[in-house]
Amino acid sequence: MKVILLKNIDKIGKKFDLKEVSDGYARNYLIKNGLARAANLETTEWAQNQKAIQAEAAEGELKRTGELAAKMEDLEVEMPIKIGDKGQLFEKVSSAKIAARLKELGYNIKRAQIELEEDIKEIGEYPVKIQFEHGLEAQIKLMVVEGER
Repeated sequence: MKVILLKNIDKIGKKFDLKEVSDGYARNYLIKNGLARAANLETTEWAQNQKAIQAEAAEGELKRTGELAAKMEDLEVEMPIKIGDKGQLFEKVSSAKIAARLKELGYNIKRAQIELEEDIKEIGEYPVKIQFEHGLEAQIKLMVVEGER
């Protein structure tokens, strides 16, 4: 029986693929659990339209991500941190703090996207790599400076 998959299913196929499966598997599992539809002319056309819509959305997302990565490339971000009498930082600068600072500046970057070898513990300039979807990345310059005491 030919079916149109409504979700990605391991070892069978991806969402909106047309697949040939056994009749019993199709009726008793895939269709019953809302994972597939029986294929006919109408559902096949619908699946092709959905694939085209999905591809267009992915292309738009790639373009937006590319623009954001280009905008952030070589961005200089100042991070004011409280410092003690001997010049030590009161707190470490982690990827979560960097993400919060970027959010203040208008960039919606998640903590997991920030590549930081280890937390920053001293004043100075640090290169920080940001990973985006589709394999894109940008490198910003983080400047840890003395903030209010």
